[in-house]
Amino acid sequence: MFDFIRKHTKITMGLLFLLIVPSFVLLGLNDYGRQQDNTVVAQVDGRDITQAEWDGAHRQEVDRMRAQLPGLDVKLFDTPEAKYATLERLVRERVMAAAAEKLQLGASNQRLANELQSNPQIASLRKADGSLDLERYKQLLSSQGMTPEMFEASVRAEMASRQVIMGVAGTATAAHAVADTALGAYFDQRAVQLARFKPADYVAKLSPSDADLESYHKTKASQFMAPESASIEYLVLDAQAVGRGLQVSEAELKSFYEQNSQRLSGKEERRASHILINAPKEAPAAQREAAKAKATELLAQASKSPKGFADLARKHSQDTGSAAQGGDLGFFGRGAMVKPFEDAVFALSSGQISDLVETDFGYHIIRLTEIKAPKTRSFEEMKDELTAEIKKQLLVKKYAEAAEQFSSAVYEQSDSLKPAATKLGLQIQSAERIGRAAAPDAKGPLANPKLLTALFSADAVEKKRNTEAIDIGGGTLVSARIVQHTPARQLPFDEVREQVKARWMAERSAELARKEGAERLAQWQAKPAESQLPESLTLGRGEAAKVPTPVLNAALRADPAALPAFKGVDLGADGYVVVKVTKVLPRPERKQQEVDQARAQYTQWWTNAEGLAYYKMLQERLKVQFKVSRPVAGEPAKG
Repeated sequence: MFDFIRKHTKITMGLLFLLIVPSFVLLGLNDYGRQQDNTVVAQVDGRDITQAEWDGAHRQEVDRMRAQLPGLDVKLFDTPEAKYATLERLVRERVMAAAAEKLQLGASNQRLANELQSNPQIASLRKADGSLDLERYKQLLSSQGMTPEMFEASVRAEMASRQVIMGVAGTATAAHAVADTALGAYFDQRAVQLARFKPADYVAKLSPSDADLESYHKTKASQFMAPESASIEYLVLDAQAVGRGLQVSEAELKSFYEQNSQRLSGKEERRASHILINAPKEAPAAQREAAKAKATELLAQASKSPKGFADLARKHSQDTGSAAQGGDLGFFGRGAMVKPFEDAVFALSSGQISDLVETDFGYHIIRLTEIKAPKTRSFEEMKDELTAEIKKQLLVKKYAEAAEQFSSAVYEQSDSLKPAATKLGLQIQSAERIGRAAAPDAKGPLANPKLLTALFSADAVEKKRNTEAIDIGGGTLVSARIVQHTPARQLPFDEVREQVKARWMAERSAELARKEGAERLAQWQAKPAESQLPESLTLGRGEAAKVPTPVLNAALRADPAALPAFKGVDLGADGYVVVKVTKVLPRPERKQQEVDQARAQYTQWWTNAEGLAYYKMLQERLKVQFKVSRPVAGEPAKG
């Protein structure tokens, strides 16, 4: 087994990560491999932020979102925009930390304790008596790669960082008069008349000739293209393919049963009752001695009359969670209690009472009331479970071997997928009209951007070579090759005549609408009295759904001191609108509750603006530099 791992280290570790660490599956092994990339992507106060730190922060962000929303598609975060947003958050954290350090801000032990007490994750670890279950606390942090000291230091640093911005945001205010004036100007309304010039009204005036359409087809060639496409073959290696036909013999099952039956049958559980006399670890020595003396006295009484243990617990135990039940803690296994308590319980015989047991909570007297030994199940009862367990172990090894063979075969014999398919017993699949971007209804490998990028690389297109084995997540490797490539080409006029005509008509009718609208605008601006427009309507920010946004903006931006005012709005393919603003209307009267809500909202806007301005100032003072450009919306993800 260990020889195999030494010979196949890379692929074995890859598989184990896929099976054990789901976040690596979801983000891709390539992302993990980049964690050693020390390329500087930003600087704050002369301190570097590396690509590895950026990648790590983004993985943590994705893990956090996945924990909060288990059904969320994490592919939504695998975009340049989402990753850049993570970098901006990371820079902001560093800015606040640097500012806190320079301002010598910190958090006292008492404030830290209050903060930890309000943490919902930590609150869930409290026991019935209100004390913190230290073992579970350590286990929780350990699962996140932290010690209590590391976690508390991070909380303290976060509290210090919050103080930086709260110095501004916490003191921001807006006087009612200022808020009312600004909101009144923002929400006042306009009485307007609209003249609409719709392209559809001009279609009947158009009658294009074939020469017009052929000229348009030639001029707008890029609008009438058949996209690049390819007919492909591809090969999929996944756990299902590898496990197909995997068999386990009866002898293997029995051998595995004999070696593992006890482990697979379950763990022993014990039921115990206890009497607790509180004496926290940080309590004064005199208090702990007094508690120990009282516990010693109760131990003597319990030892003298074991049957009265429950009554003693009800009267004297300071564990509020179990005292009412006579100290009964129910059944529990190893790992559920703090170690000194657990060690004592699992050293007792049924009915036996322990000596004093000291923990961080105080002194315990424990009585073991029942032992629930795991039931050893028969071979027949466990046969299906054993089969699944052995197949799982065999699958790990077989998949690692198959993955290495797959990767080697598609690379070394790059002109065909048949050798890899034959060697591994896989079925070559095919697909037609595959493009550089996944089709809306594409699924599985054909929806994977990494595979499509590799498939349309110059080497794969020109030489029809296999792609390398692409990890598309979920323990799945894929290789594909182009069988036939069809470059993008202009479609002949005869094939697209109706499309050409429709576009020509749309453009020309919009031009006629725009032309007449502009002429009328000039005419009415010169002689306002001649303007005969439809009935007036009221527009304001609360009526945005009534008209297109450019029309609303034109109405609201008209100069109130020069009414009536005419504005022309070009809506492109939707035509042209002339806006006549005749009157400015004050904001309607509102209830006091609405006024208060609006003032509060304005104050929040003002606070955000001041906080943002202060943050920008800190960026300048700390010489923040981004070494990577903000991505353009829609560009493909890198790496």
